[in-house]
Amino acid sequence: MRLAYATVGSGYPLVKVANCFNHLDFEWESPIWRHWVRDLAQDYNIVRYDGRGNGLSEWNVKDISFEAWIHDLETVVDAAGLGRFALMGISQGGAVAIAYAARHPERVSHLVLGGSYSRGANHRGRPEAVEVRRALEKLVELNWGKVNPSFFQVVTNLYIPEKATAEEQDWFRELQLISVSPANLVRYMQACDAINVRPLLPALTVPTIVFHSDCDRVAPPEEGRIIAAEIPRARFVPLPSANHLLLAAEPAWKIFRQELAAFLKDQGIVRANGTGT
Repeated sequence: MRLAYATVGSGYPLVKVANCFNHLDFEWESPIWRHWVRDLAQDYNIVRYDGRGNGLSEWNVKDISFEAWIHDLETVVDAAGLGRFALMGISQGGAVAIAYAARHPERVSHLVLGGSYSRGANHRGRPEAVEVRRALEKLVELNWGKVNPSFFQVVTNLYIPEKATAEEQDWFRELQLISVSPANLVRYMQACDAINVRPLLPALTVPTIVFHSDCDRVAPPEEGRIIAAEIPRARFVPLPSANHLLLAAEPAWKIFRQELAAFLKDQGIVRANGTGT
């Protein structure tokens, strides 16, 4: 199976775990992801990749599962020749990052989590939310957006409901089409629903910072608080946003960058220019 990964910037390595709706090439122009690459690469060596069944990686794969995602991360960091590095997980990528840090604590120097959760929908004790997920998965499976394009707007409103421009909404709709097939998206959603890494949290020893939008519609804010409360000495940073993916112009993005810089500085990481974060 082929995995696509890329590096950009210089300095201390920061690995971003793949999540759904990734596309290495499309991200350079996309207002949804380009600031994540552009801004963070000013200070660090960013390693990012498209997970199996997504983006520029191979789509025709038999196994899309949580264990497979961990294996993809292991494969990429080995292929990139990394020793120790900071690890950043966004959305379900946070759970993958947690599992990797638990298995390879000697390699992860810092853990950065954003909009993450330790429990998928199947493990939150909310049967009505599970029913909503099943309904959404069925609509994706039927490729509802093909016959009803407004369906893409429903998904867009879940991920970036607050202060998104028309351009950002258009790019996110296009990202849904270009980054993953309907069949693979259903498999992604089912694998996310089955996630449960909560038992791993108390044993983590890596310095951790947890960001979470306080009105996130994709990952409930309480899930971020659970992670921060159960990882020893983790720091929780609430963000004034409803967006699951932070946009460049919103205040939450500035807070994210400032708090991330302070966290890494406290842990002794300096910028690529050697001035400190």
